[in-house]
Amino acid sequence: MMFSSKSRYALRVMLDLARQSADGYVPLNDIAVRQNISRKYLEAIMNALCKGRLVESTVGKSGGYRLLRPPAGYTAGEILRAAEGNAVAPVACLAANGKKCDGACDGGTLPFWHGLEDHINAYIDGCTLADLLHTTNTKGEVNHNEQ
Repeated sequence: MMFSSKSRYALRVMLDLARQSADGYVPLNDIAVRQNISRKYLEAIMNALCKGRLVESTVGKSGGYRLLRPPAGYTAGEILRAAEGNAVAPVACLAANGKKCDGACDGGTLPFWHGLEDHINAYIDGCTLADLLHTTNTKGEVNHNEQ
């Protein structure tokens, strides 16, 4: 299973906002520069996060984006689902809006795919934004001595 660049960037952006939480609303341009994401692509990501009610935005001189909850109140799973449109599944036929299975899951393999999906969801839903803050430094690198 591969997550799209949109969901990977969404997770990075949420982590960026968590690091900047004391600054109030964070301007879109500041996020774009720090995360090396084009403004246009970042706008699409922020739109998905706003629709998912993970962040809020305001316009004006001190406008930008901010988290709606403390970092511990977000799971990686909900962030990835907001970016992916709730489609986090190892095979298309298991996705909520997935295509009808073309037979690739027949022959007794469907229980395997369900089990894999359960493990993926347990992992991403068990990891909070606060966990990511704790295990990464400001450059986004994992602090191996804290794992």
